[in-house]
Amino acid sequence: MRPIPPNGASHLIELPPVDSDGLRRSVNRGISPAQTTWNLRSAFNVAALNCSNARHAEILPAYRTFLIKNAKTLTTVNKTVDAEFRKKYGSSYIVKREAYMTAVYNHFALPPTINNFCDAVMAVSREVGTVPSSGLEAFAARSLPNVEVVFDDFYRRYEQYQVELASWEARYGTSGHTSTSLLAQ
Repeated sequence: MRPIPPNGASHLIELPPVDSDGLRRSVNRGISPAQTTWNLRSAFNVAALNCSNARHAEILPAYRTFLIKNAKTLTTVNKTVDAEFRKKYGSSYIVKREAYMTAVYNHFALPPTINNFCDAVMAVSREVGTVPSSGLEAFAARSLPNVEVVFDDFYRRYEQYQVELASWEARYGTSGHTSTSLLAQ
């Protein structure tokens, strides 16, 4: 059979490039501690909106508790991220930050990863309630990679699909062969 993309993904996905550290480029890498904390908050937000299976029912109340418990800390984090963007981009920082945040939300909402993403955020949400606001930055630093691994894993499997597809096409061609037509030959 012709190989198919993992998780029902489109066959047109462009994989992020691999950086010198061997990891794929991501909106969640090479960022400040404040941005890491804010991106974890963003992951919770995307999960609260998209993880509607019964097995993920704990995410929404955990997110609400997270927001309430850490309101002051998150306000400070948001101001810090604004200051970081202002320092880097000057007066156009708002446009740059909004574009970046759109990329963050789109990253977390990548359709073929959503089930695994929800599982990862569920695991993080079970621990976040025990973290004091003063420990939020450290919690984000060790938790965001546990969410990001979902995307690393998907990209590895997608890359393997591309290798298998190239091999299949080298053998059978690209002109519309299907498993049914191959069996008939």
